Amino acid sequence: MATRLPVVRDAADSAMGCGASPPGEGKTRQSRERKRLPKWFKTSLPVGISQERYNETKTQVVENGLNTVCEEARCPNVHDCWGRGTATFMIAGDICTRGCRFCAIDTAKNPPPLDPSEPESLADAVSRMGLSHAVITVVNRDDLPDGGAEHYAECIKAIHGRSPEVGLELLCSDLDGNLDSLATLLEDLPLKVFAHNVECVPRLDSIVRDPRASFEQSISILREAKKVRPDILTKSSIMVGLGETDEEISEAMMRLHSAGVDMITLGQYLQPGDRHLRVDRFPEPSKFAKWDNEAREIGFSAVASGPLVRSSYRAGLLWEEAKGGEPVVTRESTGSAVSFLTTKQISQTQTI
Repeated sequence: MATRLPVVRDAADSAMGCGASPPGEGKTRQSRERKRLPKWFKTSLPVGISQERYNETKTQVVENGLNTVCEEARCPNVHDCWGRGTATFMIAGDICTRGCRFCAIDTAKNPPPLDPSEPESLADAVSRMGLSHAVITVVNRDDLPDGGAEHYAECIKAIHGRSPEVGLELLCSDLDGNLDSLATLLEDLPLKVFAHNVECVPRLDSIVRDPRASFEQSISILREAKKVRPDILTKSSIMVGLGETDEEISEAMMRLHSAGVDMITLGQYLQPGDRHLRVDRFPEPSKFAKWDNEAREIGFSAVASGPLVRSSYRAGLLWEEAKGGEPVVTRESTGSAVSFLTTKQISQTQTI
């Protein structure tokens, strides 16, 4: 699920706390009491070729009136991802049938009907942006018998038909646990990555997620996806700062790996608005580096862990890492992801 997050700035340069309202809007006492962002919440901008690529992508988005989750969610890594030819799109509407307490997307029992022209419109957008890797994310559509699976497949196939050179990643819902819909969705689907986020540790399901979602259901979807399409890499993401313990993070990672998940991302939860869960803690970068190391020891083939990491962070590069490439955290680091790894260590490892 795509989470609407505020722009992340260095707390020393901004008077706004996480999830604060834009300037000019009224502030409640609750919003004023939100925890301010720690000093390590900052990232660097791209330079050289990456900056040129970002500018080109931005121009295409503006001139063609394209919509991306990258901008709508105000992701702090938009410069980095666009500078590497990666963008994220949300399909099946912008209204979700679930009401998770971490997510700012609007909810309704019966969202508007699916747009039959969306597959071609999406394919056109990806083609115009000249992307190398596209992430397609979705809202939950429990109002549909198949959870939206057929529509998702049509969108992916339309993109591939227009731009077969573009790597495709689907950040999917849990399809209400319907494994038959999942099998239908994945059949002959031209994907590189199937992603589904467990979001939080199991104990916090009832606090963080909609009652129709659960760690167990998410695990079953991920496990079945790997069973149905062992040729596709699988990925999941965990948010921290929701009330979990370090031990629970470790246990959740081990369970994900046991379910066949290849790649994992860990990032800081930020409160989108007053009605959402408040941030419980801000682990320091060294803690995220520890989780990065732990995930690699568990056996994940690609890891991105850091305060500013989001589930689609450097998605194309993460796929390359899982295929034996350099870890994304050591490739022109912007500070969003952290690790105890160094470029020198990676070079020595790859030459052995």
